[in-house]
Amino acid sequence: MSESVTPSDVRVRLHACPTGKPHVGLARTALFGWALARSAGGAVSLVTHDADPAWPDLLRWLGLDWDEGPGVGGPNGPYLRSARTGLYADAARRLLESGALYESFSTPAEVRARRRAAGQDAKLGYDGFDRDSTDAWRAALRAQGREPVLRLRMPERATEWVDLVRGPVDGGVLTDPVVVRATGEPTPAFADAVDDAALGVTHVLRDEEFLASTPRRLAVAAALRGIGLGHSPLSFGHLPPVLGEGGRPLSERDPVALLARYRERGFLPEGMRDALASLGWSTPDDRDAVGAAEMIRAFTPDRIVTHPVRFAEKKAEAVNAARLRALPVAGFVARVRPFLIADGVLPAVPTDAQLALLADVAPLVRERLVVLSEASGMVRFLFAAEEDFAPEDEAAAVVGAGARPVLEASAAALEGVAHWNAAAIEEALRASLVDGLGLKPRLAYAPVRVAVTGRTVSPPLYESLELVGRDRSIGRLRRALGAI
Repeated sequence: MSESVTPSDVRVRLHACPTGKPHVGLARTALFGWALARSAGGAVSLVTHDADPAWPDLLRWLGLDWDEGPGVGGPNGPYLRSARTGLYADAARRLLESGALYESFSTPAEVRARRRAAGQDAKLGYDGFDRDSTDAWRAALRAQGREPVLRLRMPERATEWVDLVRGPVDGGVLTDPVVVRATGEPTPAFADAVDDAALGVTHVLRDEEFLASTPRRLAVAAALRGIGLGHSPLSFGHLPPVLGEGGRPLSERDPVALLARYRERGFLPEGMRDALASLGWSTPDDRDAVGAAEMIRAFTPDRIVTHPVRFAEKKAEAVNAARLRALPVAGFVARVRPFLIADGVLPAVPTDAQLALLADVAPLVRERLVVLSEASGMVRFLFAAEEDFAPEDEAAAVVGAGARPVLEASAAALEGVAHWNAAAIEEALRASLVDGLGLKPRLAYAPVRVAVTGRTVSPPLYESLELVGRDRSIGRLRRALGAI
């Protein structure tokens, strides 16, 4: 199905984000392109738009790097599209001189009128009217104040290619596209083609929505090679569309699709990579979780599916939660610490004692998180000053008047614990509340949990009490009693 990839000869350009709102689909495309280049021992380039200053940072967060581009440099800079206008203008001028481009003065209304006059469907688009216009004709139109666009002279035969993902494709015969507007501004597709040529790109992975325009990209690439720019041949692969809820294509208009949202929520980069990798590709043994190094070893474009794929946030969360559970304690502490500082749970420079306490609670919390931003609520009770500690509003009812017998019995039982550890705490509470008061565990322990942790959901109760300490635990139970 796919073309072979020769090691070290491959160069891929990571696509920019002209909207400034990178979404999951764009990130998936970037990941696959990066993996294609790295799997072949090739190189990666990046050119950005003015509107997407956050895109390089998000790519770095995902763990994607590049060999040429912003922050790295290289021989083909600058790497901001607005600073490359001279490159596009020079390529257009040379293509015009070579005859690959030509000036077109026809307006859309004139094209439609000619189509109708010929008994044709006006939706057929441009009719090639200006292809062979004379210098005198063009001068007369300029004298009227009209400015031309530049069109690419497309081949008059069907364009065929072997797609990296889809195999042989017949792209048909297409009309001549505009590549430079009357203002002199290049179209995005033309700028992409010039960038690819200038950077020596050999392989292009892009979304299926661009499949129909690939004959034009191939024709531009061929024209650029004719003036000494670009690599021959240029290989294309088209990725399946990424759908969201309701089967709608993901876009930057859908907040759930925005990549920055997942970083802000506390997805691990490796968790997000796993979620993106599953959008149309899998390892030979169909595993969801793979490290970057393994993806590079296993990635081949012929394992990319051709049918639409669905991005499910819940599945992505499950993959991320599995990654969180696999983190070693030190790694978890390092990842979660910035979130705890941002939420005011820890100071900007935590003390050694605070970091030690965080390491102690890490194995208990790590198992219960989906994303890192959830950690603050889980561990705040450990670091709160006693004068500031209070149950959360939604949990306060659990320590109401009906909880008095449980709170009194719990405080009395814990005061008698000789060795303050989880096992002894469990034994004392079970004897007092379950055996002594005859309560079911769910009813027995809920008031204790809320009184000491402030929440109905917390790390395991006995271990939490051990970490809070004897004096603070009993003090919080007494304060809860005093508030009834």
